[in-house]
Amino acid sequence: MTDDSPTTPAAVPAVLSRVHMIGIGGSGMSAVARILLDLGVAVSGSDARDSDELRSLEDRGARVRVGHHADALTASGAPPEIVVVSKAAIPADNPELVAARAAGIPVVTRSRVLGHLARAGRSIMVCGTHGKTSTTSMLIAGMVAAGSDPSFAVGGTVLQFGTNARGGSDPVFVAEADESDGSLVHYEPDVVILTNAEPDHLDHFGTAEAYFEVFDTFLARIPATGALVACLDDEGAAERARRAAAAGVRVLGYRTSSGPVTDLPVAGELAAITVDSSGTRARLTLDGRDHGVLHVGTPGEHMALNALSALLAAREVAGAEGFDAEGFLSGLSGFGGVGRRFEPKGEVPVDGGSVRVFDDYAHHPTEVAAVLGAAREIVDADGGRLVAVFQPHLYSRTRIFAEEFGRALSLADQVIVLEVYGAREQPEPGVDAGLITRHVTSPVQRAADLDDAVAVLTGVLAPGDVVFTLGAGDITTLGPRIVADPALGSGPGGGPARSAGR
Repeated sequence: MTDDSPTTPAAVPAVLSRVHMIGIGGSGMSAVARILLDLGVAVSGSDARDSDELRSLEDRGARVRVGHHADALTASGAPPEIVVVSKAAIPADNPELVAARAAGIPVVTRSRVLGHLARAGRSIMVCGTHGKTSTTSMLIAGMVAAGSDPSFAVGGTVLQFGTNARGGSDPVFVAEADESDGSLVHYEPDVVILTNAEPDHLDHFGTAEAYFEVFDTFLARIPATGALVACLDDEGAAERARRAAAAGVRVLGYRTSSGPVTDLPVAGELAAITVDSSGTRARLTLDGRDHGVLHVGTPGEHMALNALSALLAAREVAGAEGFDAEGFLSGLSGFGGVGRRFEPKGEVPVDGGSVRVFDDYAHHPTEVAAVLGAAREIVDADGGRLVAVFQPHLYSRTRIFAEEFGRALSLADQVIVLEVYGAREQPEPGVDAGLITRHVTSPVQRAADLDDAVAVLTGVLAPGDVVFTLGAGDITTLGPRIVADPALGSGPGGGPARSAGR
């Protein structure tokens, strides 16, 4: 099903009172559901499996049920005005979808509803191959600290707010714009942040050119009164910015002082970047003038760049005269992070010392390299070893990027690679963890599943180690298991910790 199918109208009704959502437990769908609930809309929905997300939505007033049944459409007592689907995840023979068609109830995609909500005021949308969730979350944290109360929808839980979405009192809407299925071309944002652009989701797009075309089409929709905030350090983003500028879009570039020479305008720049366990600091220049120190409470040069883009976008919406830059910077400094983005899961006692455990959603080689690069700086400063436990996501992505994954994982001192998490894809002959491990230059082992990964770690970990679990599949459950497993705390460990050097 696509946004252009006959069952999907061109627009969402101007006024909504009842909405039914198929697959309401997904991160994107639940975010839209929360905003609709905050706006007083009666929301019902279903999902294939029970989850904490379903229970949370139920506590907020949604009528939810596990499993898909035609009678779920009248869970609120009357048929909904629209049925919302997440496009990629809903099969055409879903009983609720079939019942909606039979009853003549319009079916729309989540992106259509999100775009409808965004048009209620000024909107900022964050796009890019990587960094969308972290950047959107920093933007929200900074805006709230500066006195604003925006509506927002994020692809992960903003830890300091305990939610991935809410309806705010200000006429500003902040959202993460996902390019994975091409639906972002239907948004009409006022300000866009483009963090980077490099080929991904080729199982859907087929070619890099088709993938980039979606960004170009989206960015060309920015109005004359709006702006594109683009990372000029990234070759793909810089090229997209040049094309947008040629289409008449005003570009606000941001970069590091060591970045490539550019012909695009630079609104913000970072220099003297340092990373430690308390986060990232950099000297900030705005519009060619020194603006002190930018500090974000999450490690990584890429995180500092994301924070700078958020600052520039928020300033654009608020207006330079009315923008509380110091309040925004204070919010960045206190940023509590996002679920599954460099998220600390706890410590494990090992041989009289301890091992720190983190979890991250990184599932593309560039993301893995960025996370492990930031972790490398911390580990090198503190001593010990960096241990990466990676679960490849999708057979197609594993096949296409196996060598790049191997190079990125080699930033760790010890690597464990699980078998591929297929998600929506069927297995491909010859595509397995071995495609990646053959390109890893650090000591590497394979693990058949999560249980095997725990067993491997029992023989590997030593005092002072830092473990990162990485991937977009069920590896997110591994961190808590590592922290809680008594065998790891009493196991033999991996011998004495290596020195901090590589």
